[in-house]
Amino acid sequence: MIVRMSNLSKLHFEALNISGDNYLTWTVDAEMYLAAEGNGDAIQEGNMASEQQKAKALIFLRHHINEALKNEYLTVKDPLVL
Repeated sequence: MIVRMSNLSKLHFEALNISGDNYLTWTVDAEMYLAAEGNGDAIQEGNMASEQQKAKALIFLRHHINEALKNEYLTVKDPLVL
């Protein structure tokens, strides 16, 4: 459990800024990483992703956005929306 917690604190790429000025590169990085992890379907229109894939994608995306954005999108439960 301790190993997993330490992995959660590590960013795989730069978090999405509150200003959104890095949105394009953040989106490309997020899509590539989620695809590599087998969770890329969770952020595609009309996806057939499992609830587990959606949850993993949502956790990953929330981990890679600015803290203020996390609070703003706290109630979003769909990774495609986020």
